[in-house]
Order: sequence, then C-alpha cells, then structure tokens
Amino acid sequence: PEEEKQAPLEASGEGSKPEAEAEESTEVEAVQKEQQIRKSIKKPQAVGAVLSPEEDQEFAFDDIADDNGYDTDLEEKTEHAAYDHSGRTLYIDLCKSAGVVPASYYLRHIADSELDMRHHGLGTGGIKPLCASLASNSTVTKLDLGDNWLGAAGGLQVVHMLRENCFITELNLADNKMGLDVAKQLCEVLMANTQVTSVCLRGNEFDDRSSQFFADLITNTATLHRLDLSQNNFAELGGFTIGKALMENSSLLELNLSWNHIRAKGAKGVAEGLAANNGLKVLDLSFNGFGPTYGLQELSKAIKVNTCLEELNLSNNRITTEGAVLFGKGLTLNSTLKVLRMGRNPMQTSGCYAILTAVSKNPQSQICLLDFQDIMVNDDFKDLHHQLLETMPELKVEVGVKVPHREKAKVHPMMKLRNFVEKRGMKMIDFFNTFDKDRSMSVTREEFLEGLEESGLNLTDEEVEWLINDLDKDGDGEINYSEMVAGHAEFSELEKKALAMNSVSM
Repeated sequence: PEEEKQAPLEASGEGSKPEAEAEESTEVEAVQKEQQIRKSIKKPQAVGAVLSPEEDQEFAFDDIADDNGYDTDLEEKTEHAAYDHSGRTLYIDLCKSAGVVPASYYLRHIADSELDMRHHGLGTGGIKPLCASLASNSTVTKLDLGDNWLGAAGGLQVVHMLRENCFITELNLADNKMGLDVAKQLCEVLMANTQVTSVCLRGNEFDDRSSQFFADLITNTATLHRLDLSQNNFAELGGFTIGKALMENSSLLELNLSWNHIRAKGAKGVAEGLAANNGLKVLDLSFNGFGPTYGLQELSKAIKVNTCLEELNLSNNRITTEGAVLFGKGLTLNSTLKVLRMGRNPMQTSGCYAILTAVSKNPQSQICLLDFQDIMVNDDFKDLHHQLLETMPELKVEVGVKVPHREKAKVHPMMKLRNFVEKRGMKMIDFFNTFDKDRSMSVTREEFLEGLEESGLNLTDEEVEWLINDLDKDGDGEINYSEMVAGHAEFSELEKKALAMNSVSM
C-alpha cells in the first residue's frame, strides 16, 4: 500500500521538486566558488612557478585556451631600435650636449656616398660631433672637409675618426692649417688604413719638419694612389726627403708638389726618386724652383730612365733657355711622357724650340701635348711644328697668351625692331599700323605677337617677351601708339648716352 501511495506522488511530479531545487543550489554554489577562485588567484609572472590545486584548476579551464595566459621565453617580444648606419642620431645628440648648432646640410646628405662639406666654417667645435658620427657611418665613401679652419685640434678629430671608419676611400682636408702634430698622426693612421686611396692635404702649413712623416707614408703605403701636398711649405729638405721616398713606392699614381719651395737639393731628391720609381703617372712640380738649370739637369737624367711617367708639369719654375736645352736631352730618350707643361717660364722662343727639336729627334716619343702658355714663339718654331705634324699628327702645341672666350654681346630687341623697320623704308607708325587692324591706335599682346610673326622679324621668345614688357608701360596688357613712340624715344636716348660715354673713355 505504501508503494501505491508513493507512485501517484511521483507521477504527479511533486516528489521530484525538492531534488531539482537541490541540484540548482549545487550549481549556484559551484559558480560562486569558481568566481571566488578567480578573484583570489593571481596568475604567476615567473616561468616555472608552483600552482596550488585551486590555481591549477583555474588555469585548466581558462588559460589553456588563452594565449595571454602563457609567459614563456619563446613568446617574449623585445623591440630593438634599428641600427643607425649614418650616425645621424649620435650627431644630433652630441651637438645638443656641446651646444653646437647642427649643420643642416650634413643632416640632409649624411646618407649620401659623396659628402661635400667645404666652406661650412665648422671649426674645432663643429668638427667634433661630425667626426664622432662619421666614425660609425657606413654610407659616405668620399669626404670633403676642405676650408673649414680645423686647425690642429680639428685635424686630430679627423684622425680619430679614420681609426674607426673603414668605408671612406677619398678624403679632402685642403686649406685647414693643421700643422706638424696632425701630420705625424695622420700619416700613421693612413699607413694602417687600407681603404683610403686618395688624399688631398693642400694648404695645411706642412713644412720640412713634417716631411719625414710623409716620406714614411709614401714608402709604406700599398693602397694610396693620389696624394696632393701642394701649397705647403716644403723646401730643400722636404723635397729631398719626399722625393727619395718615391724610390720605394709603386702604388702612387699621382703626386702633386706644386706651390712649394722645392729647389736645388730638393729638386735633386725628387729627380732621383723619379728615376727609380716604377708606378707614378702624373707629377705636378709647378710653382717651385727647379730652374734656372740645376733641377732641369737632374730631371733630364730621370726621364731618360723612367718608364712610367705620362704627365709632367714644370710651369713657373724659373726655367731659362739653357735649362730647357738640358731638359731636352732627356726627352730624346723618353718613350712614355705624353703631356709636358712648361708655360710661364723665362726660356723664351729659343727654349721652346729646343724642347720641340728634342721631341722631333725621338722616334719613340709619345708626346701629344706641349704647353708653352704665355711664351711667345717665332716663325722658326711654327715652321718646325708644322713639319713635325707630318710624323706626329696628334701633337698639340699651346703657345702665347690665351684670349678668354667672350660671348657675343646681345642686341637689344628695340634695336632689332628699329633696324628692321628702317631697312624696309618704313616709319614706326607704319609698322604699328600693320598690327592695328581696327585703327584703334592700340593693340593687344596677342595682336602684337601675331603682327611680329607676320612681319618676319626674327626674334627669340625671350626677346619678344622683353620687347612687349618694355613697351607696355602701364601694364594694362595693351600697347598703344604713344607707348610705342615713348619706348622708341627712350631707347634712342639711352643709345646716345652710351655712345657719349664710349667717346669720353677713348
């Protein structure tokens, strides 16, 4: 009977209601517990931290599916600043710390392969941050710091930069008055540097005391091809020391010793070095003291045996006729020299004739240019030159004073217009009327242009524009007859004044 009583209750659903409430209560408690766990747990920040059971449960249902929950070395992302190959950032920072205004030109061209910083007035203050940034620069290969008044302090900054930089191949430090101390350290760093192939050190007050440093550089370098030591103060000792170094060098192709004070013993040293050298192609000895005769006699011996020199400049060396004759003896046996410059020497036409005669007697001569600038020659020289052209058609000879080319003076468009009208027997009013179709005594710019084209007056576009602007006095875009007459009268008045001034000056 009890089972029968219970059955209707279950059938009616009254018996399952407490059980449903109990299950619902259990689910609520579970959710509340889960929320409490979430609030209490702090996710570990260190890799490998030990978790409690509750924390482990939390990570089991949450962090496994969440990438943000992981903290491993594999997923760490560290942003690195891009390497500044130009040194731009460093330059700006150093300028700020030193209170120096950054050179805007440098910042614009810091990534170029050729950097021209001539005449920027850097001085010792401005060169320091620039050199510090160039030490790490990998883009600049040709650097020109000429005429920046670097002095000794600035020159040493360049030396420090060259110790670090291995990309610069051509360096110009001309006109910086760097002096003795810089010469020593600069030569040392250039001997160790295998990248720099061309160096210009013109106008830096180097003298005989620094000549040994440059001699060591010439002797020991194997990569330097061009060296410019012009406009310094090397004299006899300097010329002798540097000249002798040429005996041991085979890498230099061009050497410039012009505008120094090399003479006598110095000239002999250069000549002896040249005689033994087997690499130099171009040698500039202009504006020294190889004349009147002694230096030429020594050079004559050198070119007899030298087998590589192609260009020699002996301009402004006080060479006399006798010196030219002595030098000519060497030319009769030389087979490599192509360009010889001996202009502005007091050897007169007889000295030039002696040189040309020596060339004519050498069947192996390769001479293609003889420069006797500012030396007047006579007919005998000209006749010999013409004869020599039959066997040496490539030979070019420059003599006398070069007259500078002047552009032909421009003719004022108004003068062209006036001459055009007068040649046709017309008056200005008649010419104007051909443009003024409606007889309004005024023409537009377009009508004026059309009339000029129809008349056949040959004017360039620039001249036409000039003429129209000159005639249109009030700028209203039209040219009336009164403006035409006024423009013509104004031009005639200016022409009269110019003629009067010329007659007074004559």
